Amino acid sequence: MMKRMGFTWNLRRLMAERDMYQTTDLVPLLAEYGVHLSREQVFRLVTQPPQRLSMDTLAALCGILGVTPADLIEVAETHVQVAKLTATGETTGTAKAPPARRVRVVRPGER
Repeated sequence: MMKRMGFTWNLRRLMAERDMYQTTDLVPLLAEYGVHLSREQVFRLVTQPPQRLSMDTLAALCGILGVTPADLIEVAETHVQVAKLTATGETTGTAKAPPARRVRVVRPGER
């Protein structure tokens, strides 16, 4: 087992608790804090956990929502099963893929 850190991104939930349901609602609010993001960037920020986040954006979100970074990001340790190689080069400890099946594609009007 290998330890990894995972996290839960709570921006959408925190917005909903404040009756903010449109991602575009954040665009002008972020601009007030000097953070200028496009509507598409804000949409991704709300709907997907970010892999990188500037401190300016994090601080602005905390200011807008009246929360701390710990409210936005919940960090948790997760365990990952690591596959080991045997002497023959095969892996152990992982699920094997099901065997491949031959499939015939039938188009409309064809039998």
